[in-house]
Amino acid sequence: MENLLDRITINNSVCNGKPTIRNKRITVNSILEFLSVGESIESILENYPTIEKKDIEACLAFAAKIVDRNFIIEHA
Repeated sequence: MENLLDRITINNSVCNGKPTIRNKRITVNSILEFLSVGESIESILENYPTIEKKDIEACLAFAAKIVDRNFIIEHA
C-alpha cells in the first residue's frame, strides 16, 4: 500500500517551504481550509484537476500527524 504521506512534499523553492501536494503549488493548508468550510472532495477535485482523491486523503493524514505531536505551552 502506498504511504499517503509520500504525496506531501516540503520544498523551500515551492510555496515558501509550506507543505504542498506532490511539489505542486497547492498547499496542504489550502485543501484543509476548503474542507473546513464544507467544500466536498468532489468540488475540490473539479477545481484542481491536477490532484487526486488520494492527495486530499494525504492532506488529512498529514494534519493528523501534526496534531498528534506533544506541545508545550509556556505562560509568560
